[in-house]
Amino acid sequence: MGATRGRLVRQLLVESSLLAAASCIAGCLFAFFGLKGVVAAIPPDMIPSEVVIALRPGTLLLAMGVSVVTSLFCGLAPALHAVPRDLHTGLTGNAKGTSGDFRHGKLRSCLVVAEVALSIVLLVATGLMVRTLHALEQVDTGFDPANVVYAQLSFPEGRYDSADQKRAFFRKALDRVASIPGVIASTEATSFPPYSFGWTEVAVPGKTHSEPWGTTFDMCSEGYFQTLGRHLLRGRLLSRSDVESARRVTVINQTLARAYFGNENPIGQTIKFSSFEEYAADWPRDTYFEIIGVIADAKNHGLQDAPKPEVYFAYTLTGTGSRGIVVRTAGNSNSILASLRREIAAVDPDVAISEAGSIESLLGRWYYAGPRFTIVILGTFAGIGLLLVLIGVFSVMAYAVSLQTHEIGIRIALGAQQKDVLCMVLKKGLALIITGTMTGFVVSVAMTRLMASQIWGVSTTDPWTFSAVAAVILAAGLTACLFPARRAAQVDPMVSLRYE
Repeated sequence: MGATRGRLVRQLLVESSLLAAASCIAGCLFAFFGLKGVVAAIPPDMIPSEVVIALRPGTLLLAMGVSVVTSLFCGLAPALHAVPRDLHTGLTGNAKGTSGDFRHGKLRSCLVVAEVALSIVLLVATGLMVRTLHALEQVDTGFDPANVVYAQLSFPEGRYDSADQKRAFFRKALDRVASIPGVIASTEATSFPPYSFGWTEVAVPGKTHSEPWGTTFDMCSEGYFQTLGRHLLRGRLLSRSDVESARRVTVINQTLARAYFGNENPIGQTIKFSSFEEYAADWPRDTYFEIIGVIADAKNHGLQDAPKPEVYFAYTLTGTGSRGIVVRTAGNSNSILASLRREIAAVDPDVAISEAGSIESLLGRWYYAGPRFTIVILGTFAGIGLLLVLIGVFSVMAYAVSLQTHEIGIRIALGAQQKDVLCMVLKKGLALIITGTMTGFVVSVAMTRLMASQIWGVSTTDPWTFSAVAAVILAAGLTACLFPARRAAQVDPMVSLRYE
């Protein structure tokens, strides 16, 4: 009727542009509200506090521009394909598709395969992070973090520098803390699990070694082991008299006993902490400590690393080093923090609490928050990818069925059963899904190597994760294929033979 090829292409591009504009509006709303959710989910210590995350106009315009250009580009290809160069071919063409018509859907099939592969990559990454978080949460820490709170203390400059001053302060503070309703046990501590930051070289009489021996340490009071739920293996623990008199005795962990004493019984043997003589002026010189007990290992170098050698001795031996208080409660540990602050201020209002919280929140902030945030982000993208798989497979199969309506009618007229037509369509859809799944697995093996530093406790090629992802994709893909397949199986031969 006189329409030019360019005019028809422009008309189709206008339709694509309207869809792109509507999508951009929806995307802007999603970005605005989604960003608020992302910011709320970011762990507090993951980014510097001065960083402000907001929706910038320049970034938004760039994203919209890329989306519009992409939409127009993707709309141009089908527009050019839909407008025939030969008028006679366009007028005589019809919808009587045959199996050969499926060749025209190669590009669509490739896009579906790419969607499936991308979804596989995101789902595998999410699955591995879920397994990592589960592995971290199942780690045997060697102590009981439930209902335990800590308070890191900051002493006024020039005061509490000596061992006697520290002893006087903590004895009053610990006695007052012990009287708080709900407190089961309390202790002084120089570090809080799962880390022990102190380090000293050690010497054991009669033991020769080519490399220096060292150990982490905790200067603590007698309630340390009961407060953290530590288990004694042999010997005894520190007593109040040991702490009050600054007796030269120590408790060691299994790792130190095994590394420096082998199969010998370390109880009654002695050990020297050489490094203290260099930086602690009030440390007893040339003194060996008697080992009075061996305690079960606990994580002292993070959850992901094996415990290091560790010793425990009375905090009253020196005034050097940072100090804090750890408290085990009978109920809600957070309710004790206010009382803990009040009692410390009652002993000396100039002693400040620089940091306080529960051990469980400490573990969550250091170890669980990062994987949880990654799971949220990857899981969101994986969910979107899975939705695209459903839409893509459904669209391609529905369009393929519409092209093959005439052929399907002929098959049914010649005696094909509904289950035969159903299987034919499902096989074509399943071929796309399997191809995308295999491609996605190959890409995933390469991509997960880039995440190796974030994955722990599970292999980057974990078969359970890959199997679960494959099952999810296959179930989703077959579900998307089922509706077009059922529609094809219910085609009326008389209608399809006249289908145009």
